[in-house]
Amino acid sequence: MKDKSFNLLCQVERDGLIMPELINLPNEVLTIIKRLESAGYEAYAAGGCVRDYFLQRNSDDFDVTTSAKPEETRAVFKDYRVIETGIKHGTVTAIIRGLKVEVTTYRIDGLYEDNRRPSKVTYSKSSYEDTCRRDFTINALLYNPKTGVVDYHGGLEDIKNKVIKCVGEPENRFSEDTLRILRALRFSSVLGFQIEDKTKQAIFKTKILLKKISAERIATEFSKLLCGNSVREILTEYITVLGVFIPELLPMNGFNQLNPYHKYDVFDHTARVVENCPPVAHLRLAALFHDSAKPLVQRVDKKGIGHYKGHAEAGMQLAVHVLNRLKYDKATIGKVKLLIQYHDDTILPEKPMIKRLMAILTPELLLDLYALQRADAASKGGKKSRRDRFIGASESLTKEIIAAGECYSFDCLAIKGGDLINAGLCEGPETSRLMKLLLDAVIDGKVENNKNALLDYAKASDEKNEN
Repeated sequence: MKDKSFNLLCQVERDGLIMPELINLPNEVLTIIKRLESAGYEAYAAGGCVRDYFLQRNSDDFDVTTSAKPEETRAVFKDYRVIETGIKHGTVTAIIRGLKVEVTTYRIDGLYEDNRRPSKVTYSKSSYEDTCRRDFTINALLYNPKTGVVDYHGGLEDIKNKVIKCVGEPENRFSEDTLRILRALRFSSVLGFQIEDKTKQAIFKTKILLKKISAERIATEFSKLLCGNSVREILTEYITVLGVFIPELLPMNGFNQLNPYHKYDVFDHTARVVENCPPVAHLRLAALFHDSAKPLVQRVDKKGIGHYKGHAEAGMQLAVHVLNRLKYDKATIGKVKLLIQYHDDTILPEKPMIKRLMAILTPELLLDLYALQRADAASKGGKKSRRDRFIGASESLTKEIIAAGECYSFDCLAIKGGDLINAGLCEGPETSRLMKLLLDAVIDGKVENNKNALLDYAKASDEKNEN
């Protein structure tokens, strides 16, 4: 963080205004602000794009708040396309040179009867009143080039101190829109900020309201939360909050693995694996559930050692059940399913084995599997397993196979079923059997992936079978 950004803090006046500071907004956003101001209205860039400037993060989401009512905004931008995206709550979307910018009238929210949206809103002429309805102080900052940054709630100070704090009473904010609980956890995870004590207490006090939030909204926030750099701290400290919508996580918490390969309990280990995985949603979801079935399958031998036969298969089924309940898309669920299914397998640095896995998983997902296995190995704190010793060598060999374009699937094979039929070597169901035989022969290095060589091999195989 550049010091000059926070030198502004000493210039805060009683009304919350800060001396002007140039924030680099897109020209399209500046056009909206200038047009509204020229028409006699107040207008500010609001929320995340202002916050992100002080965090030196790129922002791709731009919102403007204004004293103009929606119909007045439409009139100001009559020569541009304007969409009534949230007209009931005072929001229209102005499209300026292809950039969509939500423009929302200053408002005071009425009762939130569904823990999601206010039942009605009252328009206001006060930017202060508008900021009072916002979730966190760091998201309640306003900016325009003439006035500078407007900070009514100490958001800049909280950015400086790396704190997540609600605007006003935290319980009220979370009761109004309960998804704000997950947003607080997400911002803490992604930004590495601490959640202020009063806000934290309110999170635990109101957590049960998360049951009222739609699965789709939870999944979106949860995926972002998982991809934060401080995800381990959030998972371990707020496990009971996450357990409201994923109760399957709770049996993992404090569960002793009774195993020399594992120093940590199941959930502590899991949180470390998530943290050590690349910040990709399907990878971190797989990490979260990879050992989820261990409390269900544990068997303790006479020496007091815990064993977990079948935990990968059971964990895969549990993960699919949870992700379907949260309405994740089929592609994500499919990737998570395969990663968990194979996460405990020992992959030897041998081309035939690797190529067959590439055919099942795709090359990209196999590389993800190595990332998951490496994170798993780094998060045990105990003895190294046989699987762990081969990860690096197998990954390197996989990359060599990919770079060389070597054959690993029917799509890569230099011959098609029609070629075999035209050569009179097979017909009907026999074609599939012969194609599999040829692919296996190529993978095992018995024949070159060349059409003529494959035809000769198929003929020789056919003659052998006849004899």
